[in-house]
Amino acid sequence: MAVCVRRFIRASGPWALREVGNTVYTGAMAKVMISVPDDLLFRIDQHAHRCSKTRSGLLRELAERELERQDRNRAARIEELLGEPIPRGGDSAELIREDRDR
Repeated sequence: MAVCVRRFIRASGPWALREVGNTVYTGAMAKVMISVPDDLLFRIDQHAHRCSKTRSGLLRELAERELERQDRNRAARIEELLGEPIPRGGDSAELIREDRDR
């Protein structure tokens, strides 16, 4: 059985309304469903409450922080694998002057 999902924009700009199925979304924000063990969800909700954040806000912040950390680690690993840059040619302007003055 094929499922048809309608997508359209009712207005333009960052606060455009987008209809997907029976749900209307505002702005460029996606909604997702995830499966989380009850004990972890309880801990997330407790932490969000202590920080005066919503569950979604806390999860978004944690995801952004983790992805940024992975990006930094990946960049550091690439630099580690490549090592220090090897000087090639030195000061080209100085080499041209020396060659010209001969």
